[in-house]
Amino acid sequence: MTALDPSIAEQLARDLPAEDFRRILETFEEDLSRLAGELDQAAGAGDAEAYRRAAHNLAGAAAAVGAVALERAARIALDPRAGVPPQQMVPRVRAEAAAALQELAALAARHAAP
Repeated sequence: MTALDPSIAEQLARDLPAEDFRRILETFEEDLSRLAGELDQAAGAGDAEAYRRAAHNLAGAAAAVGAVALERAARIALDPRAGVPPQQMVPRVRAEAAAALQELAALAARHAAP
């Protein structure tokens, strides 16, 4: 795994019943879709405050499930000193979100109840 911190994601998968873990993944996927959309919309509108808010929320959601690469990308988007324009960060955040979802789905499949 490269998009996830195995110590967090694996622990969630081990400690939670399979159904609960699946529900967390579904909620995470819905949140990612909404927050990535908000980030994209704010970037397109030039709304720096909404962009930072969406990046902050993405970083928090990613941290909760161990999606470290997505969290890092969101924190870069959140930091104006990073100097990376929103037009470059939005595709990066979306790519990291897709990678995290793919790895989380694979993890869920490995830990599914027989």
